[in-house]
Order: sequence, then C-alpha cells, then structure tokens
Amino acid sequence: MSNSNAPVILLNTIDDVAVARSMVRAGEQTGIDRLVAANQIPRGHKIAVRDIAAGQEVHKFGQSIGVATMFIPKGSHVHLQNLAVITSEHQHQFSIDIEEKGMLPLAERRTFMGFDRGTGGVGTRNFIGIITTVNCSATVSKYIAEHFKRSGGLEGFDNVDGVVALTHGGGCAINTASEGYRLLTRTLQGYARHPNFGGILMIGLGCETNQIAPILEHYKLEEGKRLRTMTIQGLGGTRKTIEAASEMIRDMLPEVNSARRTEQPLSGLKVALECGGSDGYSGFTANPALGHASDLIVRNGGTSVLAETPEIYGAEHLLTRRAATPAIAEKLLSRIEWWRDYTERNGAELNNNPSYGNKLGGLTTILEKSLGAVAKGGTMPLKAVYEYAEIVTEPGFVFMDTPGYDPVAVTGQVAGGCNIICFTTGRGSVSGFKPAPCIKIATNTQMYEHMQEDMDINCGEIVTGNDTIEAAGNRIFEDIIAVASGKKTLSEIYDYGDSEFVPWQVGAVT
Repeated sequence: MSNSNAPVILLNTIDDVAVARSMVRAGEQTGIDRLVAANQIPRGHKIAVRDIAAGQEVHKFGQSIGVATMFIPKGSHVHLQNLAVITSEHQHQFSIDIEEKGMLPLAERRTFMGFDRGTGGVGTRNFIGIITTVNCSATVSKYIAEHFKRSGGLEGFDNVDGVVALTHGGGCAINTASEGYRLLTRTLQGYARHPNFGGILMIGLGCETNQIAPILEHYKLEEGKRLRTMTIQGLGGTRKTIEAASEMIRDMLPEVNSARRTEQPLSGLKVALECGGSDGYSGFTANPALGHASDLIVRNGGTSVLAETPEIYGAEHLLTRRAATPAIAEKLLSRIEWWRDYTERNGAELNNNPSYGNKLGGLTTILEKSLGAVAKGGTMPLKAVYEYAEIVTEPGFVFMDTPGYDPVAVTGQVAGGCNIICFTTGRGSVSGFKPAPCIKIATNTQMYEHMQEDMDINCGEIVTGNDTIEAAGNRIFEDIIAVASGKKTLSEIYDYGDSEFVPWQVGAVT
C-alpha cells in the first residue's frame, strides 16, 4: 500500500489503477510519481496510474478487474465509462495454500459466555421463535409476536431476548419434488433447531403444500417442550390460533427464561461473514480486517462462513488454492457453473452485480467487487463447501452457496447454524437478523460518522493510515466475543431484525 499521506492509494505495485482516499480534483497531484488527476476522481473511485490501451486488462489488488473499452490516459477516472467486465477465466490451482496457520493449543484458546443447548450447539441469544410454513400464516404469527411486545408479556422474563415471527412469501403452489421446496424446508428446519432459540412454535394454515408433518419427519424434528406446532384451520380460525399460540408461548417462557450463560469454547461459534452496500474501500479496509478476525476465530477453534457465490465470481481461483482437498475445490467450481447456467436461464448475467450503490461507491465490475469480498475469508484453508441452508458441521473456514442478496444470503447462513453475523458495509446497510446478533462494520469514516447510530465498528481509519488491518481485525474479534457473550449490537438496541428472514425462492410457482 502506498504512502498513507498521499491522496490516492496504490494497493499493489502491478496495479494499473489507484484508489482515491477522498475526492481528488482535476489538476491535483496524487502523490504517486508526479501523477496528476486529469479529471475529478470521487472518493473510493479509481484513477489510472499509467496509460491503458483499449482492450488491455486493468489490474487492481494485483488481479484483473476487467478490460479497458477505450484508451485511458494516465490520470483519468476509471469507471463505467471506460472499463467493462470480462469472462473470468483462470487456470485453477487446487490445494496449494493449505497450511494451518497458527492453530492455538487448546489451553490457550479463548472462550465466551453462551447458552449450552447440548447436542443442539451453543446459543449466543435466547429467543422464542414463531416459524411459518406458508405466507398464509404470516399475519397471525406477526400478530402473536407483536402481542408479546405490546402487552408486556415478557415482563419478569429478563433472560428471554424476545419473541420473533419468521415469516416469508412462499410455502404453497410449489412442487414438493423441486429444488425450491428443498431449499425452503431446509431453511425452516435449520431455524427450528437453531441454538439461539430456547423455544419454537411452527404455525401453518393447514391446506398448504408445505405441510408441517413431512418437514418434521424428513429432518427428524420431534415435538416436545422446545418445539410445538399448530395450524390455523385445525384450531378453528385466526382468533383461536392467536389465543392458543399465546398460551403455548406463556407455557414455554419459564423454562426458556431459566437458561443461563456458561463459559463455552470458541468452537461453539459459527460466524457469518457478510458484506452489503459495498464501496471502493471495502476490499482494503473492513473486508480484510474481518478476514483477520476470521483467522483468529478459526485459530481458536471456531467456524467462519463465507457466502454469496455471485460475489466470489472472478476471485474463486484464490479460494481453490486454499481448498483443503481437490474435491472441495471442485465442489466450489461446480456451484460457480450452476450460477452461470442459472443467470443465463433467467436472462441475466453475473455482472448484473455490482448494484447501483456499489457503483456510486466506486466499484465497476463484479470481478473488482469479488476480489474485495473474498478478503472477508482471511487466509485459513477452506475446509468445506455447503449448499444453501445446509447445517454447517465442519469447523474452520467454510463456504456456503447463496445468492448475493444480503437478506437471502444471511438467512441461509443462519439456517446453517451461524449464531453471530459480521456485516461490512460502505454505503450503510442497516439490517438486523434475529435471532442472530449482527455487528455492522463501516468501511469508511465519512459514512461511519454520518450513520454512527447504526454502525458498531469503524475501519475507515485504515484509509488514512491511522489504523491497520491487524488492529482493526483484533477489535472485531474482541467484539465478536463480547457480543456472543451478551453485549447488544446497535441493531439489537433498537430492536431491528424482525423482517430480514428471506428464504431463497427458486423455481416455478404454479
């Protein structure tokens, strides 16, 4: 990285572009070899550090991020007007960077204070969840949850974090032999067994395609004190269902409230690594800082889960090198190929991402975005690749196949067992994700100060040289332990996160 006092940052000596720390006006010196800005360069955007011929690949992070669509003179703004995506084609190398880097001895590993659910894992929170099998039971389920908020039904149960309704837009007019059905039921059962829930109530309408009984049977879920089920039609209507459900939850409350935090090894943590509203700073501030924290989680015996397959496209070769076995690398590439076919079938392309906000923040192509996004995964070996919402069982650094849309991606990670979320953002994403606490990590100081009530950690001072990736990563790691032990994130303080349960909908609805 170049001089921290210079107006622009050169991230790698072979790069064709540098990144503006703040807005650089036309005619200003940049601090790199007498490089002068030929036009205005917005903060977080790219400036050409040398002449770039039309058709030439453009490099950032030491990797190709696209091709110049015209001659780009030295000092020019490099963005949508002169840079286009190219097909990601790499000679993938398998399993050549798989050294376990500093796994700590058991006696030296950190611990946290969590809820021991026995074979069900370790919870970082203690919620009661209402899971809907179908959209038709969503209104009733929301009403029940709101009833406990409005009526003071949780008074005297201070150890219960809340009652949350997990509603969605599907569950009927779906083929039970389809991929979409498998994804939905896998997601619902993942939440039903999630350790951040002390109790679960599953509510259906009664006539929907997505019946409760097959879910319980297929996924070996047993009704009992922790898991109860009902249907609106079976109970005789909405009012009777609300009354019966409220009584069931009141019956659950004493036992859920009796759970206590105890000291737990970090092997009980599964941390979702997520980014949203990314900008030109994400790839060299918050994302690598989170990557450093991810390495610390893994070194202490925990699990970190990277996701969003469309947002590793163009950087997947960096992950195949870290795959613990060639079979893991092959599985990752097979998911990339599935996405190529999926987007083509739906008249789209993987470069439909970056989003509007990403582009305003300085990201031009999916290759550029992906190279920054994979930095969240740190440097440890890739131990497994999971399909959407599969239960994560392998400790260490793993990957889950999800869309790039944040609520859908995080829903899959939480269904897989993630009990805490680290979410980097440059534009200012503000979601919460009950029942898992979500730590918001800002990539730049300007946004952090502007949205300080929503951002938990600032990594923006890495840009100015007043912070380092390692120091910021250490802060994130310590905050993960504190939040896992009960410290509330800002989204929790404001009680956000009731509406971000968004299972992935794939396939025809008839």
